[in-house]
Amino acid sequence: MLSIVRAGSTGKNLGRTSLAGMVLLLAFAAAGCHRHRARISPPAPPIPTPAPAPGPEPTPPTTRRTVPAPPTAPMAHFEEGIASWYGRPYHGRQTANGEIYDMYRISAAHRTLPFNTRVRVHDLENGREVEVRINDRGPFVEGRIIDLSYAAARVIHMPGIARVQLEILGLETDPSQLPGIFAVQVGAFKDQRNAQRLKKRIAQQYGPVTIQEFDRGDGTFYRVRVGRASTEAAARSLARDLRAANLATLTFVVRMD
Repeated sequence: MLSIVRAGSTGKNLGRTSLAGMVLLLAFAAAGCHRHRARISPPAPPIPTPAPAPGPEPTPPTTRRTVPAPPTAPMAHFEEGIASWYGRPYHGRQTANGEIYDMYRISAAHRTLPFNTRVRVHDLENGREVEVRINDRGPFVEGRIIDLSYAAARVIHMPGIARVQLEILGLETDPSQLPGIFAVQVGAFKDQRNAQRLKKRIAQQYGPVTIQEFDRGDGTFYRVRVGRASTEAAARSLARDLRAANLATLTFVVRMD
């Protein structure tokens, strides 16, 4: 009985000892694991790679485009000489381009510039200026280059005649080289028979020769005109030939169109 009890006690003690040892062993193992885990640092987060420093903005591709050239400014052409003005008896009469002349409106007559050409007239004596439109032919007086309407003459305070400079506006070429129909006026007569005699004399060497009837308001005149040149320069050459041949004393190149 005793031996059995001791044996059983010993077994119990051994069991308890074994159990306590196992618990102690597990505790040590856990502590060891805890210490092991404590010594292992978590992996450091990756160091971000620094972004490259910003450089200059890329230049966007350029689209090549054709820029139109600015329009060419009209060339300035000048003419200097004597200006006169005309009023009655021409007022109310037909001008060379078919309009009715009104002396109280701004206009002018020129022998060779195309109709509707704009001209700035500078009075060289008093500094005044006026811009006119060409709608008639003239003046047919030696030394004069333009006939202003009465209204245009008043703008620049021109009582009779004055020395002026004409600035021809809007022409891109030399006016003397403009194509057209040009003739040389060699005389104007109140007696038609005198005009016919001069025509016959000139027609023997030069032609064609025409007679233009013109009602000035104070009488009818007959103008004798020679040639049909395509440029003013060619008509001026014809005028020199007519004077050299003693067929004319005064000549005026006039545009017919």
